Amino acid sequence: MKTITPFLWFDDRAEEAANLYTSVFEDSRILSVSRYGEGGPGPKGSAMTVSFELRGEEFVAMNGGPLHHFTPAVSFVVHCKTQPEVDRFWDALSEGGKPGRCGWLEDRYGLSWQIVPGALMELMSDKDPKKSQAVMKAMMQMNKIEIAELERAHQNA
Repeated sequence: MKTITPFLWFDDRAEEAANLYTSVFEDSRILSVSRYGEGGPGPKGSAMTVSFELRGEEFVAMNGGPLHHFTPAVSFVVHCKTQPEVDRFWDALSEGGKPGRCGWLEDRYGLSWQIVPGALMELMSDKDPKKSQAVMKAMMQMNKIEIAELERAHQNA
């Protein structure tokens, strides 16, 4: 049994968000939905909480109203192996949201994600500081991370 579960506060789109996230990540599913009844505070029949799983990690989303909002101070990192994987997650999660710098994006619900290829850390960990700094400089110019551009910067340093 896991002892820590991310709990995400949405205004009124928790179920919609959970459905999007489970459609984007393979091996993901909705676990349960609890709904508001006569006593509110949400509209009767609307989702109160949605429990869902992304790649084996459980999350709970709640429709709690407009009191709290997400900030980039908390984000979820998606580790990718290939450029097509980076592209797929970037495109799906940034649609209707806001692209950020260096692999960060804010989805349409305001939640922050980092779409990070493993090649980034490998290339930035090079023992040659010129190479690792060239990779860092290239990454700082990007929104979505492009592995080929990182490799080019590494090779040309």
